[in-house]
Amino acid sequence: MGKTYARIDGRLRAFIEAQHMFFTATAPLAADGTVNLSPKGLTGSFAVLDDRTVAYLDFAGSNAETIAHLRENGRITLMWCAFQGPPNIVRVHGSGEPVFRDDPRFPALLEHFPAIDPSRHGLRAVVVVTAELIRDTCGYAVPFMAYEADRDLHGRRFEREDDAGLDAYFRKKEHVAASLDGLPGLPLPLPPTP
Repeated sequence: MGKTYARIDGRLRAFIEAQHMFFTATAPLAADGTVNLSPKGLTGSFAVLDDRTVAYLDFAGSNAETIAHLRENGRITLMWCAFQGPPNIVRVHGSGEPVFRDDPRFPALLEHFPAIDPSRHGLRAVVVVTAELIRDTCGYAVPFMAYEADRDLHGRRFEREDDAGLDAYFRKKEHVAASLDGLPGLPLPLPPTP
């Protein structure tokens, strides 16, 4: 039923790269803290960097729970489900780090995402995840669902914002600079686009 993998390559890598969406799960260290689960999409916003490292683009939104949790403790799980084709669920448990726009590594990381224009989506960070445990499970109960297209709403909303506009947007949101539990979230003022 389930199998553990030493690396993300071959069939496993092909499966992950073919999915149109994935989920991230993080939590603070506090026992009473808020667990966060987020869907991620937009074709071209995810990349396998090597056989134990993946990354995704973190775009503008109304909160920054994943970033806050990663800044506190680094724990993250990524999950992909097969909504088409043979059933499968893949989870990558690991440690993650948000690499912000003012980090010297940021420009080189962006080169891994040639199929997407990050300026249209209010790019905040590149989240880099190092795999510690890679597993798949059957996915027999995951329903079939057909992919039609990416929504264009996110790009249409944020493509009109420059850095100052994004910073103002983030400052108005209650849970961007700090998480639901009060952990430091997105650094503000927003670092400029490199």
